[in-house]
Amino acid sequence: MTAPVLPSGVEKYAETPVFSETSVPEKLLGLHDTKPGVWGRIVILEGQLDYIIPGPPEQHYRLSTEQNGIIRPTELHRVVPVGAVRFKVEFFKENNAP
Repeated sequence: MTAPVLPSGVEKYAETPVFSETSVPEKLLGLHDTKPGVWGRIVILEGQLDYIIPGPPEQHYRLSTEQNGIIRPTELHRVVPVGAVRFKVEFFKENNAP
């Protein structure tokens, strides 16, 4: 199973604050998605986080400082902290998107 990759031709326009295993919003722990045309990149600053895309088949990625998670537009997903973790989410859109 190949992890999603951020396409070329996108630019960062926003990012979340840094979250920890105790401050991660409940919404991120449950299934949620991004808007059409919006990509996300989960950046791990410390520790590990599970990034889960429901199936079938379910896709499960263990993210770390060496492995970011890419969120495709409108794709349902959720995250699960694995012990102590610090992370943020960066948001991208195509250069010509509003």
